[in-house]
Amino acid sequence: MLLLVLCVTFWGGYAQDKRPEDVKVGLVLSGGGAKGLAHIGALKVIEEAGVRIDYIGGTSMGAIIGALYASGYSANQLDSIFRVVNFDELIQDNVPRSARPFYEKEISERYALTLPFDNFKISFPRALSRGQNIYNLLVKLLYTTNNVEDFGKLPIPFFCIATNVETGEPVILNKGYLPEAILASGSFPSLFNPVEIGDDVLIDGGVVNNYPIEEVKKLGAQKIIGIDVQDALSDRDELSAATDILMQINNYRTVNDMKIKSKETDIYIKPDIKDFSVVSFDRGQVIIANGEAAAREKMQQLKNLAAEQAYGPKPQHLKEIDSIDISGLTLQGNDKYSRAYIKGKLRFTTSGKVSFLKLNQGLANLAATNNFESIRYQFIKDKDDDTYNMLMKLQENKRTTLLRFGLHYDGLYKSAVLLNLTKKQFMLDDDVLSLDVGLGDNLRYNLEYYLDKGFYWSFGVKSAYNRFATDIAVDFLQESTQQPPDVNGLNQIGVKLSDLTNQMYMQTVFREEFSVGAGLEHKRIKIESETISQENSRKSVFEDSDYYSAYSFIKLDTYDNRYYPKRGLYFDGDYHFYFASSDFNKTFSEFSMLKAKAGMATTVFLPNLALNVTAEAGAVLGETGAESLQYILGGYGNKQINNFTSFLGYDYISFGGNSYVKSVATLDYEFLRKNHLNFTVNYANAGNDIFERGEWFEIPTYTGYAVGYGLETFIGPIELKYSWSPERGKGLWFFNLGFWF
Repeated sequence: MLLLVLCVTFWGGYAQDKRPEDVKVGLVLSGGGAKGLAHIGALKVIEEAGVRIDYIGGTSMGAIIGALYASGYSANQLDSIFRVVNFDELIQDNVPRSARPFYEKEISERYALTLPFDNFKISFPRALSRGQNIYNLLVKLLYTTNNVEDFGKLPIPFFCIATNVETGEPVILNKGYLPEAILASGSFPSLFNPVEIGDDVLIDGGVVNNYPIEEVKKLGAQKIIGIDVQDALSDRDELSAATDILMQINNYRTVNDMKIKSKETDIYIKPDIKDFSVVSFDRGQVIIANGEAAAREKMQQLKNLAAEQAYGPKPQHLKEIDSIDISGLTLQGNDKYSRAYIKGKLRFTTSGKVSFLKLNQGLANLAATNNFESIRYQFIKDKDDDTYNMLMKLQENKRTTLLRFGLHYDGLYKSAVLLNLTKKQFMLDDDVLSLDVGLGDNLRYNLEYYLDKGFYWSFGVKSAYNRFATDIAVDFLQESTQQPPDVNGLNQIGVKLSDLTNQMYMQTVFREEFSVGAGLEHKRIKIESETISQENSRKSVFEDSDYYSAYSFIKLDTYDNRYYPKRGLYFDGDYHFYFASSDFNKTFSEFSMLKAKAGMATTVFLPNLALNVTAEAGAVLGETGAESLQYILGGYGNKQINNFTSFLGYDYISFGGNSYVKSVATLDYEFLRKNHLNFTVNYANAGNDIFERGEWFEIPTYTGYAVGYGLETFIGPIELKYSWSPERGKGLWFFNLGFWF
């Protein structure tokens, strides 16, 4: 009898606690660019409802979110990750200025447009971005799944869809290196470069299959949850631009496909994304909230589905790591660029623990050379310990000839259009030849050949020609010239200056922020005026000499922005020993010139309020009659030749001597993105032998103040400044347009 009671009790309890037959659930995530952030909000609700996801298939942004979720990140973690991501920097492949090589710093701050020019034919880049920054982020986030080659072995089995650009066929990516696979799935045509995996050249999977429901079902999913962030077709009033029409044509197929696929989806979630575009990342939190709201409308269906499953989901929380222990570096694909060159750009040790921050800085530095079409890498775990070998696959840029353009106007050089021809691998694998020609009011050119040897000493040759015309105060001309001309009572005279400088130098670079070097220089200077004349001539010539010198330099530049720095340090020290001259004025003797400039930028009180303080000084060592090489102050400019130095409050070439000291402080407020208001004060003492007489430490003789507005544009800064000086008693306006060159 007791046995019978026990049996009845057991079977009764079993029948009461019996779980339903298990139901496998597949999740389909469509592509949609920034609109795909709605997937995160929907996943929050799916987790809350207790649904266990057994398979995930995604395309484009759906592939990125899906891969991260399949690897173990929770929906809340994904929200936190994407909340702090700067999508502008990711998409545009922005490289911090401090990471750019010295040569590339100038390149990026001189030209408004760069086009491939191989075989003397203008072409266009394959895309706006190489996707390098996105790849770097994905490698970091998915580091814990680094050794998973079969995506079916992830915590949640996963695949994504890409498109073979050569055949137009869909490609299912379910094996390989996960960051590379989802990068290919999201490579939106014209925005990102195609991705090569094996023998396939792949682009965004949304071109052929933006909602891979059939593929998820084939994995074994019995029920499908689908999150669709694709656009509907636009009406005639919304098709106001050519890009709108092209997007409409591309959407025909996906919209028609969804008429069938949505009906095959058991729980179909369609967030409100009509007010967003594929690049509306700045509204990411609103998009996530809309995804959550759409999923909550399906909450009861989700709970019912969870009740059909035999067991619930495992808690998800993948811990991010911040460093990796590297045992070595293996390079593939570097046919033209040497290992020393590449390691010199990477800037991190390839043996030992390296933070992902330092890793990304080094990779950004290598990418900033623009010598590589793609930089792909992964970490191969060593069998004997917990270190990783870094396998780097490089695809060198086959376009080695570039045509560049710039535009500029300022008060000294006036208007100019800049044309540049750049040839990489001109004679050797690691070299570059660049020719700038400035056409406008003043003809200028700059020819440079540079052989970059990375860690080792590099070699360069430069030739530059500059000329401009301006008015000079007669008082200053007479003070600074040993043989002052007869000016017939004039207050100012018009002067034309031309300068030809040729240099040959060696330099070595540390961390692309600090460089030292030395070289030889030839300089030819001619200064003349048609305002006054000499006997038997309509013009007066003040200088027409060749100068020969040996020089050395030290440079440090960690500014985050050349024109509006918010942080960083700057130092530029230069020493010239002039040992020979053709001596037009018969006054030359050997002499040296030493000058240095130091600066620091930092934010104060507010994130967008920056203080930039600089101090500089220069002195002549020895006696010389080369007045044309004196330190000359006045005017406003970001790029000066010889020993000319800007000084607000005074016009160009207003005062100077064989020695000077100058200090500047600028308070800059970025009140809107790329819009700046600034206030500048500068003080100086200048004249002959001010260090010997102790005048450099006295109350400043020259003072100036300025208020200005600046706008950062793709052609460079547009600046307007009003400056004044108490000594002069009147103000001056300075206007600049475009990058300085």
